[in-house]
Amino acid sequence: MSSGAQTSPANSLIELRDVAKHYDSDAGPVLVLSDVDLSVAAGEAVALKGVSGSGKSTLLHIVGAIDKANGGVVRVCGVDLGALNVRQQTDFRAHRIGFVFQFFNLIPTLTALENVIAALEPLGGTGMSRQEAAVAALRLTGLDGFLNKYPSQLSGGQQQRVAIARAVAKKPAVLLADEPTGALDATTAALVLELFGAVRREVNCAVVIATHDPVVSKYVDRVVRLERGRLVQEAGEVTRLAP
Repeated sequence: MSSGAQTSPANSLIELRDVAKHYDSDAGPVLVLSDVDLSVAAGEAVALKGVSGSGKSTLLHIVGAIDKANGGVVRVCGVDLGALNVRQQTDFRAHRIGFVFQFFNLIPTLTALENVIAALEPLGGTGMSRQEAAVAALRLTGLDGFLNKYPSQLSGGQQQRVAIARAVAKKPAVLLADEPTGALDATTAALVLELFGAVRREVNCAVVIATHDPVVSKYVDRVVRLERGRLVQEAGEVTRLAP
């Protein structure tokens, strides 16, 4: 087991124990993750590094209830994700998980405000409550003056801020980001990473960022690396994301 990659905070929101994942192929099972142990607390930010194909996205998808592990225990917000059926997984993601992706995935025919509202619709509530939550999230990301702009009218950094607002409007317990700075220049990437710090202070969520970007290490509490399907701990430091 990769015991060096884990901590055991009392308020852990993410708990992975002996997690394994493989995919079937014509040549037999392809191992992606093996004996992965990881704990992430509320308000903590962790960077997940590794070469392409190392399983970073797979691990995020398992934590985010998109995919299931083949072995081990995955407990998020106290819920055993392995015991959920497909419908329960969907409901869990909608209420507990916020996702931020590299390529924004905004709906081009909707304004910034409408994109965030659309992400809240599966949660129910009134139209007014969804709009209020969306406006608050966009305000948190510094987009007060861009509510009615379409994605094509926004810069890459602004589009990523909309994507972050969409993810955090429901105040998720866990925020997962897959290469969130990959399509951004260095200055904009730094602003986005600062924004993750503001978000986690605002909603006290656990943040896991899968990344190739070495700069991300300066904005998180811990760095873990996937090597041959296993997690290893890198040297940590107190950084700008720390509350």
